Amino acid sequence: MTEQTERTVRTAPGPRPGQAVRPAPGMRPLGEHRTWPRSFADRLTAPLPGVRSFAKLAREGAFRPTAEGLHGIPDLPYAPGPLPAATGTLSVTWAGHASWIVRIGGLTILTDPVWSRKILGTPARMTPVGVRWEDLPRIDAVVISHNHYDHLDAPTLRRLPRDTPLLVPAGLARWCRRRGFSHVTELDWWEAVQLGPVTFDFVPAHHWSKRGLLDTCRTLWGGWVLTDTLTRQSLYFAGDTGYGHWFAEIGRRFPGLDLALMPIGAYAPRWWLRDVHADPEEAVQATLDLGAHRMAPMHWGTFVLSAEPVLEPLQRVREAWSRACMPREALWDLPVGASRSLPA
Repeated sequence: MTEQTERTVRTAPGPRPGQAVRPAPGMRPLGEHRTWPRSFADRLTAPLPGVRSFAKLAREGAFRPTAEGLHGIPDLPYAPGPLPAATGTLSVTWAGHASWIVRIGGLTILTDPVWSRKILGTPARMTPVGVRWEDLPRIDAVVISHNHYDHLDAPTLRRLPRDTPLLVPAGLARWCRRRGFSHVTELDWWEAVQLGPVTFDFVPAHHWSKRGLLDTCRTLWGGWVLTDTLTRQSLYFAGDTGYGHWFAEIGRRFPGLDLALMPIGAYAPRWWLRDVHADPEEAVQATLDLGAHRMAPMHWGTFVLSAEPVLEPLQRVREAWSRACMPREALWDLPVGASRSLPA
């Protein structure tokens, strides 16, 4: 990415193919220091669990899969391969969990990069990272969905040059700037930034945020829509989310999405996680609500975060996709480390 790369924040739809990218009215400059409310709790879709729910979870002991549910770890799909060539068409490579290497509009973008072997509060990774750090090309931007440790990993971010553009939810720029990053843009829902020909729209999600003892919902959470304004190829990255009304609204505002990167794991027990983590069937329904042409499952097979058997998310999402009568080739159920590109 050159010094001439255009970087602006917009609140209006992107340009038509071939149309010059111009600032929209009311846009803010990239990297602006902004003031936010003390809490984003009013954005929650459902109340967070209380003391009684935590007590019930402790009684049930349903934090992790049973020994039988862990037997599938050796069979988790892992097939690292070379990264696709930078041809100008949209391509994705699954590094594991919610970490993707996205190539779109000539840019290389990381989503929620976590290259650490272990994160706070979980056992070590079940599958290695799908792409070695030293094999990554130059990173043009990083998008972060929210501040939970399995999505915002400080040791991984420390490996990036400090002038790497970071695109983050409202309230999270301070955390990034304290770690030396100089090009940080924080956005509210339905705002966007433009890097070269690619627009990055920050969109709502059914989730929450917390990183310490006293910071619940102090920063926002959400997903991202990436659009190449020249080819009109587009991608939705859900981050972390439950199922709900936002998917239909995102689909209405961004019709014809080429690909949805959708979380399908960390959903059991259902009474505990339903509001913040979609299960495989809900992920398929969310993709239909979005109107996306393809779906790539993520957020499974990497970290043990909940009680479902480790292979169950993949089995269930394939069955749900078939029941929805969607083309089998439109389900990009990639092994960790594998890649796929849109047809040229």
